[in-house]
Amino acid sequence: MQTIGCDIIQTSLSEVFCSVQGEGPYVGCRQAFVRFTGCNLKCNYCDTPVEATKICKFEAVPGSNEFQELENPLTPEKVSAIVNSYSGLHSVSLTGGEPLMNADFINMLETKAPLYLESNMTLPRMAKKVKDKVSYVSGDVKLLPSELLEDPELHLESTIECFRTLKVTKDRDCFCKIVVTKDTSADDIEGVVGAISGYISSLILQPVTQKEMQPKPGFLLKLQESSLNEIDTRIIPQTHKMWGCL
Repeated sequence: MQTIGCDIIQTSLSEVFCSVQGEGPYVGCRQAFVRFTGCNLKCNYCDTPVEATKICKFEAVPGSNEFQELENPLTPEKVSAIVNSYSGLHSVSLTGGEPLMNADFINMLETKAPLYLESNMTLPRMAKKVKDKVSYVSGDVKLLPSELLEDPELHLESTIECFRTLKVTKDRDCFCKIVVTKDTSADDIEGVVGAISGYISSLILQPVTQKEMQPKPGFLLKLQESSLNEIDTRIIPQTHKMWGCL
């Protein structure tokens, strides 16, 4: 999470590496990944550690699995220099954790490739800070059990407000990704899609990767069919897990 002191903004990252986007409509695009620590949610299917670490792992040679250790926290200037050392990038993925917790840090990044925000879309005040900085928005809708949320109604309102703030424009793409499990409610998806369809270019239904939680194919196809009445809807799993890349 970012810290601000004496006009110096810095944050803790868990890793920086170059690979390809494995989710959503930009699958296969070459990206630098900047993984922030810290998150404001606790998703029951999360597969990424979000705890702050003393060391940020930096893979200088893509795919080498050889990492340098950089001491946290890092400045935007340092991170920009690291990212700009990679070539052929489509964009720079800001992932986590929850990147919007580091909105001021993001605004100070100076990367050659455009920024691609991967967010849980629940921090609308922070979204306003970066709306003119990011070129791509991969916005999640987190359909979590009510017991995992302090205020389910506020959670939904914040999500819709984030999509409204970061909506698709001529200069920015914004799409929605929903992780679907065997417990996902079709009514919940239809309700939220109806509220945000005017702000997004497409809806991605992503079956959860953990096999014990996966929905049946027929359920996914029915969800797609009904959602196509509102927005371009695609079913895309986590492809990077299929071939073992980061």
